[in-house]
Amino acid sequence: MSAAPLVLFRVTALAALILTLVACGDRNADDETAPVSGVPVETALAVREAIAASYSGTAALEAERESEVAAKTSGVLLKLLTEEGQSVTQGQVLAQLDSDRAAVELKRAEANLSRLQNNFKRGEELFKQNLISNDNFDQLKADLATQRAGFELAKLELSYTRITAPIDGVITRRLVKEGNLIQLNQTLFRIDDFDPLLAVLNVPERELAIMRPGLPVRMLVDALPGRIFEGAVARVSPVVESGTGTFRVTAEFRDPQARLTSGMFGRLQIVYDTRSDALTIPREALIEEDGEALVYVIERGIPTESSGNGRGRNGGSDSATAPSDGGSPGLFGRLFGREEAAPEAPPEQTTIAKRRQLQLGFTQGDRVEVLDGLKSGERVVTVGRAALRDGVAVQVLDDESSAPGLAQPRPQPTPQPASPELAQPASDQLSADAEPAPAPPAEPAPPAEPAASAEPAPPAEPAPPAQPKTAEPAQ
Repeated sequence: MSAAPLVLFRVTALAALILTLVACGDRNADDETAPVSGVPVETALAVREAIAASYSGTAALEAERESEVAAKTSGVLLKLLTEEGQSVTQGQVLAQLDSDRAAVELKRAEANLSRLQNNFKRGEELFKQNLISNDNFDQLKADLATQRAGFELAKLELSYTRITAPIDGVITRRLVKEGNLIQLNQTLFRIDDFDPLLAVLNVPERELAIMRPGLPVRMLVDALPGRIFEGAVARVSPVVESGTGTFRVTAEFRDPQARLTSGMFGRLQIVYDTRSDALTIPREALIEEDGEALVYVIERGIPTESSGNGRGRNGGSDSATAPSDGGSPGLFGRLFGREEAAPEAPPEQTTIAKRRQLQLGFTQGDRVEVLDGLKSGERVVTVGRAALRDGVAVQVLDDESSAPGLAQPRPQPTPQPASPELAQPASDQLSADAEPAPAPPAEPAPPAEPAASAEPAPPAEPAPPAQPKTAEPAQ
C-alpha cells in the first residue's frame, strides 16, 4: 500500500486543527468585545418639587356638639316622627307621647285660674269700699298668682309630651320604639352636629414651640380612601400633661358634602413649614449606616471590582492564544511561531454605582429632601442595593439607554474560507493517490506543497490504473 493516503490524512488533520483554532479565536474575540454584565438594579431620578414639613398622628373624629335627648315627662310613646340618619333642626318634634292626662290637668288649672280671677275682681271692689281687710285682699292676690303658676306648669307638662330636638344635627341613635312606656329622664335619641368635626391629637411636648392655631391640617380617612380633607388647628392646650408628656392639639374639619361623621378614624398631618423647590428622592433609595444617610448614584466610569460574572474586566481570556503566567506563547503561537501575545486593550468606561453621603431635610410620605450631596437629574438606585459595592458595574433595568449590561445581539463569526486541499474534488484526490511520484513524506511543511503535487495531475488518463489499486485490498 502506497504512503500517499497517509500523507493526505495528515494534511487533512492539520487543516481541521487550524480551522478549529481560528474558530476559537473568533469566539474569544467576540467575548472580548461583549459588554461587561453588571448587577441588575432599578433606579429613580432626583427631581425638584414642593415638599412640606409636618407632624403626623392619628385620631378619631368627634362632633363639636353632641346631645342625648331625654324625656321630661312619663307616658306611652305613641308616634316616632324621625329616624336614624335624618338631619333635624333645633325645636323639631322627634316623637309624641300620650298627652291625655296632661291636657286634662291643663283644663283644670285653667278653670281654677278663671275662678280665682273673678274672686280677685270682687275682692278688689270690696277693698276699695273698705268692706274687707287688707289681709283678705292680700290672700286673694296670692291665690290668684299661685293659680297662674299652676296653669303655666300644666301647659309646660303638656308640651313635654312632644319630644323636640335641642340642637341642629343628625340623629345618630334611636333608643326607643313606638308603644314603649317612657320614664322621666329616659334617653330616646342621640344627636350629633357634624359641622364642624374635631380631631384631638396628643402631641409630644418637644413640638409645643411649633404648634399654633391656624396651621393647615390634611387628613386621610380609612373609610374614604384616596380623599384628602383640609382643616386647620382650632386650639392648642397650653398645658403639658405630666403623666404622658403630651399636650392636646384640636384640629377642626368642615365637610359641606357631609361625608365625614363622628367616630371615623383619621390620619392627620399638621403642616408647619413648606418649600416649593426642594430636591427630593424616594425614601427607599436611602441606606442608613452609622447614623449617616447614603445612596448609590449611577455614573459612567471604570468598574473597580468584578460584578460577579466569572470573567475578567474584558470578559475572559483565550487559553489557546494568550500567554500563560510565565509568558510562554499558547498552542496557536507555537504552531505559527507567534512568540508574544497581543497587548491587552485598555478598560472601557461603563455604568457603575458610586456611593455617596447625603445631608437630608424634610420628609413627606415616601419622598425625602436632599440638602447636599446630589444634583437634580442624577439617578439613584432604589432596588438591588444589597448586592452593590462602591464602583461596581451595574445593569440598569429601567433605563435601557444607560444600561450597557443589557443583552445585545452577539455578532456572528465571519466564516473562514475553506482550505484548497479540502475544496478539491474527490476525483482529483484519487488521481493524486495514483501519481507515481508523490511529495516526500519527510517534509511536513506548509500545506501548499501537497496542493502543488496535485497540480500536475489534472488529466484524467491516470485514473484507470488507480481502479485496480483500490480493488486490490478487496481481493
